[in-house]
Amino acid sequence: MLKALRRLLRPLALAVATGRADPPAPRPRALVLRVPRSLGLLPFDRVDLVVLADLILAAILLAGGYVVLENANRVTEASLDWQGLYMAAAVNSLPLLLRDKWPLAAWRLAAVGIPIGTSVTGELLPIPFTAPGTITFTLALYSVAVRCDRSITLGVWAVSIAGAALLRPEGTLLAVLVVTVTVLLGYNVRIRRDATRLLADEEERTQIAMAARAVLEERARIARELHDVVAHHMSVIAIQAEAVPIRSAGDPAALEAGLAEIRGLSLAAMTEMRRVLGVLRDQDGRRDTAPQPGLERLGELVEQTRAAGLPVTVSAPDPPPALPAAVSLSAYRIVQESLSNVRRHAPGAAVTITIAHSPAALSLEIANTPPPAGPPRAPADDAGRAPGHGLLGMRERASLLGGTLRAGPRRDGGFTVTAVLPVGDPPEEEPEREREGTG
Repeated sequence: MLKALRRLLRPLALAVATGRADPPAPRPRALVLRVPRSLGLLPFDRVDLVVLADLILAAILLAGGYVVLENANRVTEASLDWQGLYMAAAVNSLPLLLRDKWPLAAWRLAAVGIPIGTSVTGELLPIPFTAPGTITFTLALYSVAVRCDRSITLGVWAVSIAGAALLRPEGTLLAVLVVTVTVLLGYNVRIRRDATRLLADEEERTQIAMAARAVLEERARIARELHDVVAHHMSVIAIQAEAVPIRSAGDPAALEAGLAEIRGLSLAAMTEMRRVLGVLRDQDGRRDTAPQPGLERLGELVEQTRAAGLPVTVSAPDPPPALPAAVSLSAYRIVQESLSNVRRHAPGAAVTITIAHSPAALSLEIANTPPPAGPPRAPADDAGRAPGHGLLGMRERASLLGGTLRAGPRRDGGFTVTAVLPVGDPPEEEPEREREGTG
């Protein structure tokens, strides 16, 4: 019995005293106006049209409410003076100024205006509201239904009907109709907003899942390429191991040189293997058997890009620096993907490729100007590529080498990609990190 009584009283307590409304939803752009900077003396830079409408309506209802109450006061010969009339009118209009931020407080204040209005209007109206009070109370009730959960809304509905029945029994039916329709309209809006928010959350989770899948696919592609690099090193080691005894022919110096070469190749293979650990392979096991390119083929890539209609300028060390195979491969792929992005998104723009080498790192910068004005030119055909994840793949390549990659727009409307790739051994914690990623 007590449990049922608590369930019955809880919505009423929430409505009257303890309930809290949800924060206001983000306002659509169409309902927010920017104040021109030429009016810089104003203390605000945006105007919320909903709040402005409430302010204007409150002023109109304040004046209109005073007129209505004054006429009712005269007809009923009530004893309220003009101060009392203004106070009654204010109670019937001020809730509009609260309903956007505090809808429950607005409803409670509007409910207080009921007996004040009734004491003035007497028996003139079939419901215990003046016309301004009816408008204010209805808007406050609608805001509660939109911004409060079901328990609070149910309590507000019950209190509103009970109050109307107590103040004016003969107007109960009309009050029930107005209150119920208003609550249903507001609650329907709340349900639609909740559904829209849930759909947006689901779409966001889907985008996150797609991005994670793109990372795995890119890591798989990188793993296949690095696998080929390691396989090349191991093949050379095997050939050298067979050839060294024959070439040395008992010469200790030749044998020592051959073994040193094998050791160098073994260390290089171990370094590349550390990079490939933990990078997942595609389940279908497909492999690209084409030779993996490096910066030594940058000239070919630049010529192909120029032939596609992009003016490209290159600033790079001459002769090209000796780089680990994985670094050279990743640098080539980053430049290749950057040029592809320019062809897709800024056809006709001028591109500048800057490559700098130090004992510690290889630096890349691929910058393009804004596309030329005029009709857009058709971008190059990138059939067979998965669009939308180019920057993601480039960042993944740099990260696997222990490097960094930044990309973003320039002030002139162009775009810049900057990468720093270490040329030494990968970080010691990388194998452990990658091993955890595969578990």
